[in-house]
Amino acid sequence: MNTRPKLPAAAVLIPDWWTPEQALAVFELLNDLRDTLWAIHGRQIQDLLQHQKGSIISDLQHSEPKSDDQSF
Repeated sequence: MNTRPKLPAAAVLIPDWWTPEQALAVFELLNDLRDTLWAIHGRQIQDLLQHQKGSIISDLQHSEPKSDDQSF
């Protein structure tokens, strides 16, 4: 029986045979990559995140019943 958790199809599979040192090296690489992306594109990333959040909120507001709608 497979004891690994079921992951979404788009998930990145991480080898479970990595040593802790290898896992740490990848973790540090990802942190460095994130920091560099933020330094270069931080403002644009913030703008996009804010836009996406606004779109989600707007979509939710349009799907909610209006206060003057009567539902019984």
